[in-house]
Amino acid sequence: MPDMQRVCFILYVKKDRLEEYKERHKEVWPEMQQALSETGWHNYSLFLRDDGMLIGYVETPDFEKALSGMAAKEVNARWQAEMNEFFEDPEGRNADEQMRPLQQVFYLA
Repeated sequence: MPDMQRVCFILYVKKDRLEEYKERHKEVWPEMQQALSETGWHNYSLFLRDDGMLIGYVETPDFEKALSGMAAKEVNARWQAEMNEFFEDPEGRNADEQMRPLQQVFYLA
């Protein structure tokens, strides 16, 4: 497997939508999961704090390529349209448009 970037990002889920957000992720569409795998998303995890802070973690050979690959998928457009209402963003962007990697400052293999 090629060298992997470990990417972590933060998003914010609306506090009044936390339970529904968690429920929606119990059954992520199989075609969405397949698209993520095909575009380089590996070991993808989401962690949600009770105040709405959502931490995402993914391993990928190229994060920008993984984002652009998903952006080109029809299933992603449908998923983002359904999930947009869950996120806090004054600009109204989709969650995948808000993802900005945090700087990794330490790693222990």
